[in-house]
Amino acid sequence: FPLAEEKKLHIGFEASVAGAIPIIKTIQEGFVGNNILKILGILNGTTNYILTEMLSSSVNFFTALSMAQKLGYAEADPSLDIEGIDTAHKLSILSTLAFSKHIHWREIYVEGIEKIEPLDIAFTSEFGYRIKLLAVVKKEKDTLDARVHPALIPSKHLLSFVDGVYNAVYLEGDMFGKSLLYGEGAGGSAAASAVIADVVDIGKKMTHKNLPHKIIASEDKKLRLLPAEDIRTRYYFRFTALDKPGVLATISKVLGKHNISIASVIQKEESPEKAVPILMLTHSAQESAVRRAIKEINKLSFIKKPTVLLRVEE
Repeated sequence: FPLAEEKKLHIGFEASVAGAIPIIKTIQEGFVGNNILKILGILNGTTNYILTEMLSSSVNFFTALSMAQKLGYAEADPSLDIEGIDTAHKLSILSTLAFSKHIHWREIYVEGIEKIEPLDIAFTSEFGYRIKLLAVVKKEKDTLDARVHPALIPSKHLLSFVDGVYNAVYLEGDMFGKSLLYGEGAGGSAAASAVIADVVDIGKKMTHKNLPHKIIASEDKKLRLLPAEDIRTRYYFRFTALDKPGVLATISKVLGKHNISIASVIQKEESPEKAVPILMLTHSAQESAVRRAIKEINKLSFIKKPTVLLRVEE
């Protein structure tokens, strides 16, 4: 961007985020008069396909990944996609445009989907949620909460209906309210559509001798990125614990000590001889407190596997 400004050249990058979806133009032009408050995005077709297949075909992560690779939806080395890095790159662009603040993708908290298990896909469905790899950015006063991770979203939320290799971007603003852009996020035709739009747009500007404009007219110096440990949201936990008296009470006591309030609990099985899953949804809690609590709980003698933690976005 600085080089294009220095050389007084137009630059088009619509295809860099969400394929054929005109999200760049929408933020820069369509919503230019708004104060954007929140963006939630499904920005990677590979991971969305994998999570869709894990639910619809009841397969594990590695089987779904193999299916994606056979169909050409995933690279031979899918690391950038499944680790959430590709989505973080795209969120960096959207955040920079929407909030007039240069945000490097390395500043964004990132988790991938490699640890998602069929158990969690099934159990979260029972709670009324779907798991998606979400790009999240929210503005609250002078802070930006920007992160990429698997998240539970309500099954009635618009984003929960986005399946396969499709992408979608959900936005909230002070004047337009709520808006969703949906479409093909990958593939030659989708990318070509976005590139052609940029070429035509730049051609029109050059014909009318319009001077290039800065990507960010004036950076918001007051905005700061919220540290990951200060995130506040709801959480899903899956504990794997021995089925014996006092287990739930002990877990609840540790959570309470860290000011984490339980919203609902399900114990899926009864088996005194083996470890069983205990599922919890919490009320809003602070990330740092949750990490301390889980670290303490994982040390308890009756916990037999590391606790699964997923965040919830409403």
